[in-house]
Amino acid sequence: MSGTSLDGVDAVLVDLTDTRPQQLASHFLPFTAELRAALLALHTPQSNELHLSQQVANQLARLYALTIPPLLKQCALDAKQILAIGCHGQTIRHCPEHGYTLQIGNGALLAELTGITVVNDFRSRDIAAGGQGAPLVPAFHNHVLRHPAIHRVILNIGGISNITDLSTSQPTLGFDCGPGNLLMDAWCERQLGTTYDKDGAWAATGKVLPTLLAQLLAEPYFALPPPKSSGRDLFNMHWLSSKLSGEERAQDVQATLLELSCLSIAQSIEQHCVGAREVYLCGGGAHNQTLRTRLAELLPHCAISVTDTLGVNGDYLEALAFAWLAQQSMLGRPGNLPRVTGASHACVLGAIHPA
Repeated sequence: MSGTSLDGVDAVLVDLTDTRPQQLASHFLPFTAELRAALLALHTPQSNELHLSQQVANQLARLYALTIPPLLKQCALDAKQILAIGCHGQTIRHCPEHGYTLQIGNGALLAELTGITVVNDFRSRDIAAGGQGAPLVPAFHNHVLRHPAIHRVILNIGGISNITDLSTSQPTLGFDCGPGNLLMDAWCERQLGTTYDKDGAWAATGKVLPTLLAQLLAEPYFALPPPKSSGRDLFNMHWLSSKLSGEERAQDVQATLLELSCLSIAQSIEQHCVGAREVYLCGGGAHNQTLRTRLAELLPHCAISVTDTLGVNGDYLEALAFAWLAQQSMLGRPGNLPRVTGASHACVLGAIHPA
């Protein structure tokens, strides 16, 4: 899994023999500054972008392939013992309103490099069926984290934040709330030269700017009902810069961006997850203590913890989910939840590249 945070590749080796997946090994491989810059550039139309995207797709496939030997070594396994690689790929366009989404990574090359069957392009079939193509992970949350008597919400805070509502009385619901770490990371990098604000320490030194916050929250996306999904196509530095006067203190902008993430999450939970009693965090934002403290203030009726307490490593949960989605594909089982994505029917997801 490599997501909107653009920090690197999360890889897991998963035993899916039993109902509950067992994570056997994990490995993280960071993006180089050059690759990260190339991926960021591809989010904006440019000259020769088709050629550039395919060049980067091949580069990603080679990087993904490098994560496999360490996983196998940790468990003393051979590639022939692996059923498949589930590879999300790197999103560079997500435009369900135009009928497409694009995750690059060259699954055919990855299969050739590893000698293992690869399943990729998970989102396109759901969009073909009229859905958003996202989020897909709620189906996995529903499979492994649902409780029969406790209303839970699973909150993933990556580049984009998304929630899964595991109500005890309603079918599973899930959608993207809005920016999670994406804008905070970008602003931090521009102002401090660091890729993220560790523990939200810099944001904690600033003050929320009410006028700026109101401008950010006026974005129509926040008022849309689910199903809905978003990404860098909407929430990016150009979007943020258009709201700034240039007179703001940098740390106050960071504090306001953290408040935007927290408010969009809290309002989503209050509006669409009525009666929730537990919220479990995963993704990089789960490590941001300033963000967690603010969420607890905004959601006083919910106990807030991390998915690790439920036995699922929050840093690798999405990689686990795409392993499970790959298994669904290989078995010919649907991987989407139409109530979540808005698709007209449940679909078998993914393109399979045999070893």
